[in-house]
Amino acid sequence: MISVVVPVLNEADNVQALIREIVAAAQHCPIREIVYVDDGSTDATLKLLTEEMLTVPMLRVIHHERALGQSAAFLSGARAATQELLAFMDGDLQNDPADVRLLFERFEADKAAEPRIAVLGQRAVRNDNTLRKISSRLANRLRAAVLNDGTRDTGCSLKLIRREDFLGLPYFDHIHRFLPAMLLRNGVKLRHVQVSHRARVHGTSKYGFWNRALVGAADLLGAAWLARRKLPLDYKPTEILEAKAK
Repeated sequence: MISVVVPVLNEADNVQALIREIVAAAQHCPIREIVYVDDGSTDATLKLLTEEMLTVPMLRVIHHERALGQSAAFLSGARAATQELLAFMDGDLQNDPADVRLLFERFEADKAAEPRIAVLGQRAVRNDNTLRKISSRLANRLRAAVLNDGTRDTGCSLKLIRREDFLGLPYFDHIHRFLPAMLLRNGVKLRHVQVSHRARVHGTSKYGFWNRALVGAADLLGAAWLARRKLPLDYKPTEILEAKAK
Protein backbone atom coordinates (compact mmCIF):
# COMPACT_ATOMS: atom_id res chain seq x y z
CA MET A 1 0.00 0.00 0.00
CA ILE A 2 2.88 2.43 0.70
CA SER A 3 5.80 3.42 -1.49
CA VAL A 4 8.50 5.25 0.46
CA VAL A 5 10.10 7.90 -1.77
CA VAL A 6 13.59 9.07 -0.79
CA PRO A 7 15.42 11.76 -2.79
CA VAL A 8 19.19 11.81 -2.26
CA LEU A 9 22.15 13.89 -3.37
CA ASN A 10 25.57 12.75 -2.20
CA GLU A 11 24.32 10.75 0.80
CA ALA A 12 26.65 7.74 0.47
CA ASP A 13 27.29 7.60 4.23
CA ASN A 14 23.56 7.31 4.99
CA VAL A 15 22.20 5.03 2.25
CA GLN A 16 22.66 1.61 3.80
CA ALA A 17 21.56 2.55 7.33
CA LEU A 18 18.38 4.25 6.13
CA ILE A 19 17.40 1.35 3.87
CA ARG A 20 17.77 -1.02 6.83
CA GLU A 21 15.54 1.23 8.94
CA ILE A 22 12.86 1.43 6.25
CA VAL A 23 12.87 -2.35 5.86
CA ALA A 24 12.48 -2.66 9.64
CA ALA A 25 9.60 -0.15 9.61
CA ALA A 26 7.87 -2.27 6.97
CA GLN A 27 7.33 -4.92 9.65
CA HIS A 28 4.87 -2.60 11.40
CA CYS A 29 3.06 -0.83 8.55
CA PRO A 30 2.28 -1.76 4.94
CA ILE A 31 5.40 -0.46 3.20
CA ARG A 32 5.64 -2.47 0.01
CA GLU A 33 8.21 -0.49 -1.95
CA ILE A 34 11.21 1.81 -1.46
CA VAL A 35 11.90 4.23 -4.32
CA TYR A 36 15.22 6.04 -4.06
CA VAL A 37 15.79 8.93 -6.45
CA ASP A 38 19.47 9.70 -6.92
CA ASP A 39 19.51 13.36 -7.93
CA GLY A 40 22.80 13.41 -9.83
CA SER A 41 25.09 12.38 -6.97
CA THR A 42 28.84 12.65 -7.58
CA ASP A 43 29.91 10.39 -4.71
CA ALA A 44 29.28 6.65 -4.23
CA THR A 45 25.53 7.04 -3.56
CA LEU A 46 24.38 5.49 -6.85
CA LYS A 47 26.89 2.62 -6.61
CA LEU A 48 25.73 1.74 -3.10
CA LEU A 49 22.09 1.91 -4.10
CA THR A 50 22.56 -0.49 -7.01
CA GLU A 51 24.41 -2.87 -4.71
CA GLU A 52 21.59 -2.72 -2.16
CA MET A 53 19.10 -3.72 -4.85
CA LEU A 54 20.72 -7.17 -4.92
CA THR A 55 19.67 -7.90 -1.34
CA VAL A 56 16.59 -5.70 -0.83
CA PRO A 57 13.85 -6.84 -3.25
CA MET A 58 11.51 -3.93 -2.49
CA LEU A 59 14.18 -1.35 -3.39
CA ARG A 60 14.00 0.49 -6.73
CA VAL A 61 16.38 3.19 -7.89
CA ILE A 62 15.68 6.14 -10.18
CA HIS A 63 18.64 8.20 -11.39
CA HIS A 64 18.91 11.80 -12.61
CA GLU A 65 21.96 12.44 -14.79
CA ARG A 66 22.35 15.85 -13.11
CA ALA A 67 20.98 17.46 -9.99
CA LEU A 68 17.46 18.74 -10.67
CA GLY A 69 16.38 19.53 -7.11
CA GLN A 70 14.16 17.98 -4.47
CA SER A 71 10.87 18.79 -6.18
CA ALA A 72 11.94 17.06 -9.39
CA ALA A 73 13.16 14.07 -7.35
CA PHE A 74 9.80 13.84 -5.55
CA LEU A 75 8.01 13.88 -8.91
CA SER A 76 10.26 11.22 -10.44
CA GLY A 77 9.75 8.99 -7.41
CA ALA A 78 5.99 9.47 -7.42
CA ARG A 79 5.74 8.64 -11.11
CA ALA A 80 7.82 5.49 -10.64
CA ALA A 81 5.96 4.33 -7.50
CA THR A 82 3.38 1.56 -7.80
CA GLN A 83 1.52 1.83 -4.48
CA GLU A 84 -1.56 3.87 -3.55
CA LEU A 85 0.15 5.91 -0.83
CA LEU A 86 3.44 7.81 -1.02
CA ALA A 87 5.54 8.38 2.09
CA PHE A 88 8.14 11.05 1.38
CA MET A 89 11.24 11.40 3.56
CA ASP A 90 14.73 12.86 3.48
CA GLY A 91 17.72 10.63 2.85
CA ASP A 92 19.95 12.04 5.60
CA LEU A 93 18.64 9.89 8.50
CA GLN A 94 17.06 12.90 10.21
CA ASN A 95 13.57 11.52 9.56
CA ASP A 96 12.80 8.29 11.43
CA PRO A 97 11.17 5.68 9.14
CA ALA A 98 9.35 4.26 12.17
CA ASP A 99 7.23 7.43 12.13
CA VAL A 100 5.64 6.37 8.83
CA ARG A 101 3.46 4.14 10.99
CA LEU A 102 2.14 7.19 12.88
CA LEU A 103 1.17 8.89 9.64
CA PHE A 104 -0.47 5.74 8.28
CA GLU A 105 -2.49 5.16 11.46
CA ARG A 106 -3.84 8.72 11.28
CA PHE A 107 -4.68 8.22 7.60
CA GLU A 108 -6.56 5.01 8.36
CA ALA A 109 -8.44 6.63 11.27
CA ASP A 110 -9.63 9.60 9.21
CA LYS A 111 -10.07 8.30 5.67
CA ALA A 112 -13.68 7.17 6.15
CA ALA A 113 -14.78 10.71 7.00
CA GLU A 114 -12.41 12.41 4.55
CA PRO A 115 -11.35 10.09 1.70
CA ARG A 116 -9.00 12.70 0.22
CA ILE A 117 -6.58 13.48 3.03
CA ALA A 118 -2.84 13.89 3.37
CA VAL A 119 -1.02 13.40 6.65
CA LEU A 120 1.92 15.74 7.22
CA GLY A 121 4.66 15.30 9.77
CA GLN A 122 5.61 18.19 12.05
CA ARG A 123 8.89 17.98 13.92
CA ALA A 124 8.32 18.07 17.67
CA VAL A 125 11.93 19.13 18.33
CA ARG A 126 14.34 20.41 15.68
CA ASN A 127 17.85 18.93 15.77
CA ASP A 128 19.54 21.43 13.46
CA ASN A 129 22.09 24.19 13.84
CA THR A 130 20.97 27.68 14.83
CA LEU A 131 21.15 29.19 11.33
CA ARG A 132 18.96 26.47 9.83
CA LYS A 133 16.43 26.84 12.65
CA ILE A 134 16.22 30.60 12.20
CA SER A 135 15.97 30.51 8.40
CA SER A 136 13.34 27.77 8.54
CA ARG A 137 11.31 29.64 11.17
CA LEU A 138 11.34 32.85 9.11
CA ALA A 139 10.38 31.03 5.92
CA ASN A 140 7.57 29.14 7.65
CA ARG A 141 6.10 32.29 9.20
CA LEU A 142 6.19 34.16 5.90
CA ARG A 143 4.64 31.25 4.03
CA ALA A 144 1.91 30.74 6.62
CA ALA A 145 1.01 34.43 6.59
CA VAL A 146 0.67 34.54 2.80
CA LEU A 147 -0.81 31.10 2.06
CA ASN A 148 -2.76 30.41 5.27
CA ASP A 149 -2.20 26.68 4.83
CA GLY A 150 -2.52 25.77 8.51
CA THR A 151 0.91 24.09 8.57
CA ARG A 152 3.63 25.30 10.91
CA ASP A 153 6.43 23.05 9.59
CA THR A 154 6.22 22.60 5.84
CA GLY A 155 9.99 21.95 5.83
CA CYS A 156 9.46 18.51 7.35
CA SER A 157 9.74 16.14 4.38
CA LEU A 158 7.93 13.29 6.14
CA LYS A 159 4.51 13.27 4.50
CA LEU A 160 1.94 10.63 3.53
CA ILE A 161 -0.01 11.55 0.39
CA ARG A 162 -2.17 9.53 -1.95
CA ARG A 163 -0.25 9.02 -5.19
CA GLU A 164 -3.26 10.14 -7.20
CA ASP A 165 -3.46 13.40 -5.26
CA PHE A 166 0.24 14.12 -5.52
CA LEU A 167 0.36 13.56 -9.27
CA GLY A 168 -2.66 15.83 -9.65
CA LEU A 169 -0.77 18.84 -8.28
CA PRO A 170 0.36 21.64 -10.60
CA TYR A 171 4.06 20.82 -10.71
CA PHE A 172 6.67 23.60 -10.58
CA ASP A 173 10.24 23.73 -9.33
CA HIS A 174 10.39 24.10 -5.51
CA ILE A 175 6.80 22.90 -5.09
CA HIS A 176 8.03 20.75 -2.19
CA ARG A 177 8.14 23.94 -0.08
CA PHE A 178 4.45 24.60 -0.74
CA LEU A 179 2.87 21.14 -0.74
CA PRO A 180 0.28 21.91 2.00
CA ALA A 181 -1.08 24.91 0.09
CA MET A 182 -1.08 23.07 -3.22
CA LEU A 183 -2.89 20.09 -1.70
CA LEU A 184 -5.53 22.39 -0.19
CA ARG A 185 -5.87 24.09 -3.58
CA ASN A 186 -6.83 20.72 -5.09
CA GLY A 187 -9.38 19.90 -2.40
CA VAL A 188 -7.21 17.59 -0.26
CA LYS A 189 -7.76 17.88 3.50
CA LEU A 190 -4.71 18.04 5.76
CA ARG A 191 -3.91 16.24 8.99
CA HIS A 192 -0.79 16.94 11.09
CA VAL A 193 1.14 14.49 13.26
CA GLN A 194 4.05 15.15 15.60
CA VAL A 195 7.15 13.24 14.49
CA SER A 196 10.73 12.93 15.67
CA HIS A 197 13.75 14.64 14.15
CA ARG A 198 17.30 13.39 14.55
CA ALA A 199 20.57 15.25 14.32
CA ARG A 200 22.54 14.74 11.12
CA VAL A 201 25.52 12.45 11.77
CA HIS A 202 27.04 12.06 8.29
CA GLY A 203 27.26 14.43 5.35
CA THR A 204 26.17 18.04 5.05
CA SER A 205 22.91 19.79 4.29
CA LYS A 206 22.30 20.72 0.65
CA TYR A 207 20.14 23.70 1.69
CA GLY A 208 21.23 26.89 3.41
CA PHE A 209 19.91 30.35 4.31
CA TRP A 210 19.94 31.81 0.80
CA ASN A 211 17.94 29.10 -0.94
CA ARG A 212 15.59 28.53 1.99
CA ALA A 213 14.64 32.09 2.87
CA LEU A 214 15.38 34.40 -0.05
CA VAL A 215 14.74 32.12 -3.01
CA GLY A 216 11.74 30.69 -1.15
CA ALA A 217 10.29 34.19 -0.76
CA ALA A 218 10.40 34.68 -4.54
CA ASP A 219 8.68 31.33 -5.12
CA LEU A 220 6.04 32.27 -2.57
CA LEU A 221 4.58 34.93 -4.85
CA GLY A 222 3.99 32.38 -7.59
CA ALA A 223 2.57 29.83 -5.16
CA ALA A 224 0.13 32.41 -3.79
CA TRP A 225 -1.02 33.28 -7.31
CA LEU A 226 -1.51 29.62 -8.15
CA ALA A 227 -3.34 28.83 -4.90
CA ARG A 228 -5.97 31.45 -5.70
CA ARG A 229 -6.69 29.90 -9.10
CA LYS A 230 -8.12 26.59 -8.01
CA LEU A 231 -10.85 24.56 -9.62
CA PRO A 232 -14.24 24.57 -7.87
CA LEU A 233 -14.59 21.67 -5.44
CA ASP A 234 -17.56 20.26 -7.37
CA TYR A 235 -15.58 20.17 -10.64
CA LYS A 236 -16.14 16.69 -12.10
CA PRO A 237 -15.49 16.26 -15.82
CA THR A 238 -17.73 13.71 -17.51
CA GLU A 239 -16.33 11.27 -20.04
CA ILE A 240 -18.43 10.61 -23.15
CA LEU A 241 -18.55 6.83 -23.42
CA GLU A 242 -20.77 6.46 -26.46
CA ALA A 243 -21.36 8.58 -29.52
CA LYS A 244 -24.99 9.10 -30.43
CA ALA A 245 -26.17 9.57 -33.98
CA LYS A 246 -28.07 12.73 -34.77
